[in-house]
Amino acid sequence: MHVEMNKYPAWGDVVEIEHWCEAEGKIAGRFDYIIKLLSTNEVIGRATSKWVMINKDTHKPQKINKQVWDEYLAFCSKPSRLAFPEENDKNLKKIPKLNDPAQYSQLGLVPRRSDLNMNGHVNSVTCFSFLLESVPQDIINNYELGSITMDYRQHFQFDDSLDSYTSSEVESIALNGLSDCSCLLDFNPNDGKLRQFIHSLKLSRTGQETNRGRTTWRRH
Repeated sequence: MHVEMNKYPAWGDVVEIEHWCEAEGKIAGRFDYIIKLLSTNEVIGRATSKWVMINKDTHKPQKINKQVWDEYLAFCSKPSRLAFPEENDKNLKKIPKLNDPAQYSQLGLVPRRSDLNMNGHVNSVTCFSFLLESVPQDIINNYELGSITMDYRQHFQFDDSLDSYTSSEVESIALNGLSDCSCLLDFNPNDGKLRQFIHSLKLSRTGQETNRGRTTWRRH
């Protein structure tokens, strides 16, 4: 899932969210979103996400059947369109693995019952908030979130404890010894106006990674 906000609505603003879906292959669907200010029709945010159907017994992806797709056809865009039509689509950039030790961490995060969805799994909003729990306070105080990308690797439930880890993406690239910095999103390490981080959420008891993320922050 990838979300970009050009700016945030002010108090009293009314926003309009346009949402549609399309098939992507046999086992996936893409859900796109456009966020506008109702008063001016200005686009202030965009989002896209890819979803797969999982068998509840085997926990493996399975083909989406016709009955399910028929329920979604009414919400499909005709003709086909993308929330991010540009060729250099930032949400396609691979999120690198976060090396140990991370620069910042927040341990022992526990979901509440109100964080669960209808399947008994922790919902996306909580996954996002847990990723951001380890962002340093200086960034929270002086920057605003411009974009966030999150990959789902394993679901977790109500009784699971999670550890959140964050590192600067520049530091992570240096530790990995990577010469290709194409994963950086319009990033200038000497420009204090933009900061970029990678994130990892892991089960406390096993260390298995449940989510991986990337965020970009712009100075207020």
